[in-house]
Amino acid sequence: MEELSLHILDIVQNSIDAEATRVSILIEEDTEKDTLKIIIEDNGKGIPEEVMEKIKDPFFSTKQKKTGLGISLLAQSAAEAEGSMNIRSEPGKGTTVEAVFKRSHIDRKPLGDLTSTLISLIAGNPDVDFYFEYRIDKNCYIFDTSEVKKMLEEVPINYPGVLSLLREEIRDGIERLRKGGRI
Repeated sequence: MEELSLHILDIVQNSIDAEATRVSILIEEDTEKDTLKIIIEDNGKGIPEEVMEKIKDPFFSTKQKKTGLGISLLAQSAAEAEGSMNIRSEPGKGTTVEAVFKRSHIDRKPLGDLTSTLISLIAGNPDVDFYFEYRIDKNCYIFDTSEVKKMLEEVPINYPGVLSLLREEIRDGIERLRKGGRI
């Protein structure tokens, strides 16, 4: 995977496969500490202890495809950028995946198209609530589908017109954040 947004998409899909109804995605850039942190947290069924022991092995999978490349590739991407990856999980309560990268490292993959990643997740999983928070130093952009769903009332969040508006909102929010504006 050449972009971190694709890693996010893969890890969040694992959360959805684990029956999560709410997934939080936090991206935090700290220019002073020179770190980029990605944290994905879900309320899914969690990972059993015997699976946790093997989870970073690319040849282990609980799925039919029999390769667990998502977690191992994220761990490799973090290590290549002088970072690390940690997974915490509690069966029945959920899982947290945290990857840290040296922000300025030449081998750190770019974040990629976060907007398209979020829209793909929302469009394909309208019953899941997604909380997205992107911080750069002291500035922050937050997007929460549970709040959007309240405003929409009976209109489905994955209705094409709604998705088009959400794409614009997310894209503009990320751009304002990156330009240093308060969100």
